[in-house]
Parts: sequence; C-alpha cells; structure tokens
Amino acid sequence: MDIKIEKIIRSKRKSIALQITESATLIVKAPLNVNDEVIRKTVLRHKRWIERRIKEAEERKRKLTPKEFVNGEGFLYLGRSYKLRIVERQKEPLKLENKFYLSKKFLPRAREVFIEWYKKMAYEKISERVEWYAKMRGFKYNKINITNAQRKWGSCSYLGNLNFPWRLVMAPLSVIDYVVAHELVHLEDKSHSKSFWTKVKMLLSDYEKSKDWLKKNGYLLRL
Repeated sequence: MDIKIEKIIRSKRKSIALQITESATLIVKAPLNVNDEVIRKTVLRHKRWIERRIKEAEERKRKLTPKEFVNGEGFLYLGRSYKLRIVERQKEPLKLENKFYLSKKFLPRAREVFIEWYKKMAYEKISERVEWYAKMRGFKYNKINITNAQRKWGSCSYLGNLNFPWRLVMAPLSVIDYVVAHELVHLEDKSHSKSFWTKVKMLLSDYEKSKDWLKKNGYLLRL
C-alpha cells in the first residue's frame, strides 16, 4: 500500500505529528525547518500504524450514511438514539419528547433545524456541567462558546473562553463531563503532562472510560 500525504502543515511546532482524518487521508504536521525527506522517512517508519488507522477510518466511513430526515430515522441526544417523526401541525420546528418531532413545514431545511436545536441544547447542558465542575475546584473561566468544530471536542483560549462543538451534546453525559473537565484543567495547565491528567482525575476519577469511548465512537456524533 502506497501512502499518500494529503497535506503537510508547517508551523512553529517542535515535532512531527501524523493525523489520519475522518475521510481516511494522512495529514502531516511538521516544524518549519523540517524538509520533505525527513517527513517521508517518518511516514515510512510509521507505515504499519498509518495503514491500520486508514483502514479503521475507511471502515467508519462505510458505517456512516448521510441522514435522510425520514420517519423512523434515529438521531442521538445525550448518548441515546431517538426516532424521528414528521408531523403536520406543530408550532415548533423541532421538539424532543419520546421521539424527535419535526414540523413538515421545516422539512426542506431539516438539517439546519436540527443543528439549531443541538446548539441550543449543547449550550444549556454544557454550561450546566461547566458550572458544576468549576465550582468543585474553583476554576475561573470567561465564557462558553458552542462551535461548528469538526475535529476538536473542546478548546480553551488564553482569554479563558471554553469552546465546545454542538455535536458533543449527542454523546453520553459522562463523556460530556470528561471533555468539560479536560478543558477546565487547561485553564491552569496548557500541557498534557502527567500532572495535567492527575488534575483531570481529581475531577473525574473514571475519565479514562469516557476518553476511550470518545476515541472509538466520536465519529458517530454528526449529522
């Protein structure tokens, strides 16, 4: 198997990083002063790892089918799948009870309606969890932003802003708590050192389970 590098991103980083995207392509992140030959040798050295990861990404792609927004189709919220029902008379574009109820009037823009709903619920639920864990350890943050990020599950800016993608609200609450704890600790520690993970564990003793769940199932959290 020939390994194609989709993109090389050079920056002020200190080491080479290999990333397999959800579309099963290889992106190489490299320091500014590293030449193409060094990158090529690094890719060849990790050939088996790259091939395995690409195969896994291709398998995930096969499992994912585009949403059709039809009756009976399942949509995730807090780790549970709810079936969709399209209804004639409903004031709200979309509501969740025992099922997702979508007004037929809004069917032509169903995806946008779902995203708007997810963003609203993500802000409510994630804000609640941030406040809970911030009080637990006295973390001080600036504000919470809900984003359209496709790769990151969370980020913490130098201004103390906490950023989370709306699709995170599709995950189980325990997974949301892990991402929240992770970003709150980044307010104090920007690294991923041993001390960083110790602080995360102080907030969430079984965070490893949620971290593993997200690694294995995160690709499912999308429309």
